[in-house]
Amino acid sequence: MDLALYEQHGTLPDQDGVPLFYGLAGREQPGVPLVLNDGIGCDGFAWRYLMPHLATHHPVIHWNYRAHGRSGTGVGLTRLTLPALAEDLLRLMDGLQLPTAVLLGHSMGTQVALEAYRLAPDRVAGLVLLCGSSGRITHTFRGNDLLHRVLPGVSALVARNRSAARGLFGRIPAAVAYRLGTLSGEIDPQTFRRADFARYWDHIATMDPDRFLALLDAAGTHSAADLLPSVKAPTLVVAADGDTFTPPALAAEMAARIPDAEHFLLRAATHAAPVEHPLAIQLRVDKFLRERVSAPPPRTGAVLGAP
Repeated sequence: MDLALYEQHGTLPDQDGVPLFYGLAGREQPGVPLVLNDGIGCDGFAWRYLMPHLATHHPVIHWNYRAHGRSGTGVGLTRLTLPALAEDLLRLMDGLQLPTAVLLGHSMGTQVALEAYRLAPDRVAGLVLLCGSSGRITHTFRGNDLLHRVLPGVSALVARNRSAARGLFGRIPAAVAYRLGTLSGEIDPQTFRRADFARYWDHIATMDPDRFLALLDAAGTHSAADLLPSVKAPTLVVAADGDTFTPPALAAEMAARIPDAEHFLLRAATHAAPVEHPLAIQLRVDKFLRERVSAPPPRTGAVLGAP
């Protein structure tokens, strides 16, 4: 994400060889802190329009997962799992002295937020789950399990040809990828602007394909479905009717299984709904936070200061 969107940014001391980068806006706002959790391969593109708005009433923290953006990568692929990312999220909250926060997740960030709730439910003041599902995302892409079936072969091919894969991964122009996305129907050119897609693609192009595929596989095998009936935090589930990555029926099912969850379906929207329809999401999230999330606990010392 553009550093200009942050009032403060920094890196938490490393743990198991992985420092975590974070950015903060709205530090002095009185509302409950909000923590933004990206989708796989993302560096904040989904929050570009939402973060400045949310920061007018709340402290808002955006962070980079391990192997993403300005965070460290670590050695090997063993810690690229959803539970490990959830542990990193709680480490971020510890480092910024946040006793509780509302967790917002886009796409795979939904799974990260749910796993963080599993680990520390008392620290989650609310959940806002955007265009995501409770797990097994490679089994449901476009409503079938084709991605799950081909992923092992793709991963093996990349492992055998790492140098070539890295070169190819970083050389597909954003304009070409955008065009392919519009032709396949994954991208709506009327609402998903080319410049927003370029921000997403620029970060994807910097990722090591081994790490991207390892995390995609982890997200495809992970599931928090067993957790949903026991979630007590106020929850808002936002879905898009044209989302092929996490079809809206999955969001509706997730909302139905979480006690007292609210469900909001965006029309004429895709998986990129936060950048396609930011105003509609801003208004709905504002309403949820105002009506369902309690006031923040008193701050002590240098809360949201430098770690």
